Amino acid sequence: MDRRLAKRTETLTPSSTLAITAKAKQMKKEGIDVIGLGAGEPDYNTPDHIIEAAYASMKEGKTKYTPAGGLPELKDAIIRKMSGDHGLTYKPSEVLVGIGAKHVLYTLFQVILDPGDEVIIPIPYWVSYPEQVKLAGGVPVHVDGSVESGFKITAEQLKEAVSDKTKAFILNSPSNPSGMIYTEDELRDILEVCREADIWIISDEIYEKLIYGDAEHVSIATLSDDAKERTIVINGVSKSHSMTGWRIGYACGDGAVIKAMTDLASHSTSNPVTTSQYAAIEAYNGPWDAVETMRKDFGKRLDAVYPLLSDIPGFRVLKPQGAFYLLPDVSEAVRKTGFEDTDAFARALLEEAKVAVIPGSGFGAPGTIRLSYATELSQFKEAVRRIREFVEARWQD
Repeated sequence: MDRRLAKRTETLTPSSTLAITAKAKQMKKEGIDVIGLGAGEPDYNTPDHIIEAAYASMKEGKTKYTPAGGLPELKDAIIRKMSGDHGLTYKPSEVLVGIGAKHVLYTLFQVILDPGDEVIIPIPYWVSYPEQVKLAGGVPVHVDGSVESGFKITAEQLKEAVSDKTKAFILNSPSNPSGMIYTEDELRDILEVCREADIWIISDEIYEKLIYGDAEHVSIATLSDDAKERTIVINGVSKSHSMTGWRIGYACGDGAVIKAMTDLASHSTSNPVTTSQYAAIEAYNGPWDAVETMRKDFGKRLDAVYPLLSDIPGFRVLKPQGAFYLLPDVSEAVRKTGFEDTDAFARALLEEAKVAVIPGSGFGAPGTIRLSYATELSQFKEAVRRIREFVEARWQD
């Protein structure tokens, strides 16, 4: 018997986000005073009215299989949301509900990519984008959005990366890990490149409700009829309603793509979790007060911790416009404290300062670390104090 694993598994890079978070949780279990700034989820509980709706659905016997692509009632709620928020009109056949936005993305890549197809992914990127592309037989093509460019790429960079093998471009705005947002003008320029190249746009908008200051989220699908036709919008309730564990995400877009995704889901997942779907219906149809409360609190935390983090020697920090992450360039701090790279720097922070951060290597940005301010403010301030002491104690001129 050939007991070797499939070759596709050999290309996978373990999630640095989950690895650091798991180690920090283990240290906490051992009684160590660790402050975790690594997890990508709100520290708020799911709003009560959503929990109550989910419980009621179970008591009413709504615990059976649903259509593979999601409950009609949930699709209707998503359609109303997309129309109300963006003026975008979709039919139920153009909506797929899946087991979290992550698995929706996985399913999408499986149905649009053939071996050798290229997908352009801006740096820094969410850790799972390139891995999912590779699992579908595709080839990730990275384009660097540096701290100097605000962690965004230009239309000119995108155009240079396009080849005759390019199938899609991934847009994540607001971004994980940088929190930066593309302006409407920037999106129009990017759209023109995608139109000329005739490629798909995959627009991951999972953080659209978490925006601060004067920033504005614009869905690229709203910019023209062509934009809507070539864009697959990915979203979900995980971040907006603090429902990460409920695992409900969705895709809106081209009917043929959505049908293929639905057909694949029918053979892989059967259906999204029934109870979670009823919870998501309530999330979209019920009151949004808790969402706004959380957003305002995150904005206050950002305003409070941004100057403290910026004041750490060797840290270059751009103030994010959305999501709940800070992505400081710590290249100088790593060099001045004698570490080989940010991975070693992050490991030492956890082991010595008892602060868990995510090294930027997992996001394609090895000179950075990611910190989540979806953390109680006093805890975040204490974490920054520990990081500063750690850096200053090791600093070598």
